[in-house]
Amino acid sequence: MANYVNTFSFPRLAGTDGEKKAVKLAHDTFKEIGFKKDQIKKKSFDFSDFYSTTLMKLILTLNLTFNLNLVLFIYIHVSLTMLLIIFMIVIVYLIIRGLRHPEIPGFWGEYFGENINSTNIFTKIPAKKIPENEAGNVIISAHLDSKSQSIKTFWRVILYKILLYSELAFGGVYIFYLIILFGNLDISFYLTIYGAWISIILISFSNIYLLFLNTHNKSPGALDNASGMAIVFELSSFFIKHPLENFNIWFCQFSAEELGTMGSRVFVNEYENQFVKGRVFQINFDMVSCGCNKNNRIEYSKSYGLGIHRFVAPLLSKYILLAAKKANLEVNGLHLSTGAHSDTVPFRLRKYDAIDITTKTASLYAHTVYDTAEKVDTKILYNTCNLIRETINLIDKDYSHFV
Repeated sequence: MANYVNTFSFPRLAGTDGEKKAVKLAHDTFKEIGFKKDQIKKKSFDFSDFYSTTLMKLILTLNLTFNLNLVLFIYIHVSLTMLLIIFMIVIVYLIIRGLRHPEIPGFWGEYFGENINSTNIFTKIPAKKIPENEAGNVIISAHLDSKSQSIKTFWRVILYKILLYSELAFGGVYIFYLIILFGNLDISFYLTIYGAWISIILISFSNIYLLFLNTHNKSPGALDNASGMAIVFELSSFFIKHPLENFNIWFCQFSAEELGTMGSRVFVNEYENQFVKGRVFQINFDMVSCGCNKNNRIEYSKSYGLGIHRFVAPLLSKYILLAAKKANLEVNGLHLSTGAHSDTVPFRLRKYDAIDITTKTASLYAHTVYDTAEKVDTKILYNTCNLIRETINLIDKDYSHFV
């Protein structure tokens, strides 16, 4: 495992020579494990970086402009404010429509973004007992690209949370302002004005800071995500000798995850005609272990949401917890406010059971030059392999429940 981590710990941003080197090394590694040349697939694809870079800056600029105008219009006239809200809703709607399939450049991606070429590499072991087209499918994945950023992942997440909660607070304040105005309530407007300005200061601070978030190609990407790649290789070396009875099992090293999960999107678009809902499970590895932190452990994305907790892949979670109990391993569930933007996204959008195995504290070093190989704990990686082997075998034995 340490050998895999060391081999892939070098800068490999999608579209660079580093990524091409990683693709070649991944191909050679699958070959050394025992996969035949015709079993190893290399799929190149083109995408625009507009949706992962320029679009975010555009959204942040629009958001900041909108909120500042909203506060200023409190002092002018409420009807102008309502017109501004309607106008911004239309703009946001058009942006959301463009985000449905960011892997397809479209007008904005073609003319306002840079075209990048990347490559996915993967292999598949067919089910031993059932024909491939009738078997279920288990997708084991990680991403092979890396990136560095001007703001650490840990602080970036905090800034996004400040922005999100401040937006909610500002919305609540503004609704209260309208209730006072139209309800002719005998309540001072100073309460809403102070609340609005406090919210807008926090929104402006986080928004402006995030506008200076830039992507670089300096991180060795050991935790994020040579650790995940190592687990995929290790599991593939086991299952090539022990195929599943009732499920095809895929081992995927997706690219361009750091630039919008483009590799996994392209993969699902191409192969979803082979997948049947209820018989598809994806387990994705992203930033596993953090040897220099006291919270160095196996974690998984359990739930997300503000207030109400929405569970991520409850069926797959159940099997992971059963496997942990059987293997006598500790596994901790994570709750995320907004959900993780990882290679599980394209699978979850199609209602497949997909889950991330991760270690939260790895985000302290992810996307920085300090994301180096010595921070990866191979013991956690081996324990993760044991956990997932057991999980997959439990799913395979219960195939009749999914038919």
